[in-house]
Amino acid sequence: MANSTHAHLRYNILDYCFRNKSYSFEELLEFVNDGIAELYPGEGISTRTLRDDLKVFRDKENGFAAPLPEKIRVLKYTNPKFSIAQRPLLEYEQYLIDAAQQLMSRFENHPKYNKLAEALIRFQDEEEQETDTSKILFYDHNEEYRGIKHLKPLYLAIKKNQVLQITFKGFQDNVETTFEFHPHILKQYNRRWFVYGLNNTRNIKEWSIPLDERLININILEECDYLNSSTDWNSFFRTMVGVVRAKDAEVEKVVLRFHNGRDNYFKTKPFQPDYEEFFEEDKKDQVWFETIINNELVQQILSYGKDVEVLAPESLKKQMFEHSETMYNYYS
Repeated sequence: MANSTHAHLRYNILDYCFRNKSYSFEELLEFVNDGIAELYPGEGISTRTLRDDLKVFRDKENGFAAPLPEKIRVLKYTNPKFSIAQRPLLEYEQYLIDAAQQLMSRFENHPKYNKLAEALIRFQDEEEQETDTSKILFYDHNEEYRGIKHLKPLYLAIKKNQVLQITFKGFQDNVETTFEFHPHILKQYNRRWFVYGLNNTRNIKEWSIPLDERLININILEECDYLNSSTDWNSFFRTMVGVVRAKDAEVEKVVLRFHNGRDNYFKTKPFQPDYEEFFEEDKKDQVWFETIINNELVQQILSYGKDVEVLAPESLKKQMFEHSETMYNYYS
């Protein structure tokens, strides 16, 4: 049996190399050990372990059946589109998934583990679909989203307090911009990921970057000292909807009235978690919350169509009127 110590990490590193690099055995061993040491300082693998890993990759029955020829000096897939991520789980990998699900059952009543349990169920469902045409889970995901590739490097940069050089080009920009960035937190919204941190080039401490095709390049600046955040991120996000916050944005009280019983739908999945209800009998269809006014808030309100009415503040009422008037002109 192959050495199981950091096996998943090794396999992912090797898969990346076979798709994107052209390494000899010695170069490959050095690259893999550098990757392991980055996460587990002082650790690595032997020549024997790497040879065993190559056997796992080539094994057509109990391995990945990778297009990796033997007795060649340069180790590279003959099919660059191949990836072990496309292959079914190995036997011991399935065992680990099953063991994790059994472990999670001990904590099934603890809310801390709800999302992890959901992730394991989703993963298991995807694997079973490889051999079973019946589908149990249908969940919302963004099939065209490619920004997920940036998630792990940014996560590690935050964990390691690394300063980054970011190259970015907005959809309306004519040229790319490059700036020094100190990443602090990652946030998911509307099936997309965003990283927040200090844009030290522009001296803006709560700068957000979407993880999509606009993020051109990420480089680590080894010689720069990392600057920690002083922002209370929990409060920062609880007073806004979405991810965009203008520098001078002020928190305001928003009051909404729902029609046709739609307040019940809002209460099952509120887009502002800190909403409050009114005690007055004639206001049972109303809610209020404190937030900044941004485009994401407007979009969420518009999603209720004719079943919601903004009662306050006046500035938001005006925005909603302008949106309604524009849409009326589309269809009149």
